[in-house]
Amino acid sequence: MAKATKKQALGRGLSALLQDPSNDITSIQDKNADKVIGNIVELDLNTISVNPFQPRTKFNEDSLLELASSIKELGIIQPITVRKIAFNKYQLVSGERRFRASKLIGLTAIPSYIRIANDQESLEMALVENIQRQDLDPIEIALSYQRLIDEINLTQEQMSDRVGKKRSTIANYLRLLKLDPIIQTGMRDGFISMGHGRAIINIEDYTAQLEIYEKILSSKLSVRETESLVKNYRENKVVAAPEKVEIPEFVQKGVKQISEYFGHKINVKVSKNGSGKITIPFHSEEDFNRIKKLVKREK
Repeated sequence: MAKATKKQALGRGLSALLQDPSNDITSIQDKNADKVIGNIVELDLNTISVNPFQPRTKFNEDSLLELASSIKELGIIQPITVRKIAFNKYQLVSGERRFRASKLIGLTAIPSYIRIANDQESLEMALVENIQRQDLDPIEIALSYQRLIDEINLTQEQMSDRVGKKRSTIANYLRLLKLDPIIQTGMRDGFISMGHGRAIINIEDYTAQLEIYEKILSSKLSVRETESLVKNYRENKVVAAPEKVEIPEFVQKGVKQISEYFGHKINVKVSKNGSGKITIPFHSEEDFNRIKKLVKREK
């Protein structure tokens, strides 16, 4: 506990240092730069602007409210990352959801890692750091990879080294951008998974892609069922959904109650023999911890 208090006090001391014009730090060679760059500093939220290079373009309001509630209860678990752009002015590199959620609950300051970078370095840092997060949807990740190719001129091999992902994984994400834009939007909105998208991409014709996408939605097909549907189309050029198992009434009623308890729409799959599987989704580390606390509470 004493160690945490000392760290927080140090952050406040560094904040005062950064607000002194005579100690303005513009490069890593400047006096006191080693005390600030790469350290956690409490920064006034009003001194931070959003990142124009942010890969994420959509922020789910419900998810933000959940994160805001978690921050209010547990605090900021992971500091945001910013770059210094002028005296007492900073720009987000990563952590915009935490930044937005903190504003929602009226916080005035936020723990931040400070970096010094030019625009290109900031873009690369933002893309690479955001790709490694768990709460980006597959299309946002694919677009980030594409931007690293187009704007930073990285090869897939170089990206593999930077983000710690296999080259084949990167290639699979990039292939998603060949899906019809309507299907890409459906994936971003959570109507289908990346697994569904990877199955559909094996069909080049956009019209057929959309037919299969509509079958997935109307029949609530699993990834395996979608793969079977795609295989059938490629062999017979006909889109016909596999037979679906009706969800029993007692399951439908129970799912509603479970969904309300966990604060998420719960997914249920029922097989022909009567067995089934319940999936509880989460949107972030904070959301996962919230669900975990609910489970512990029931023990």
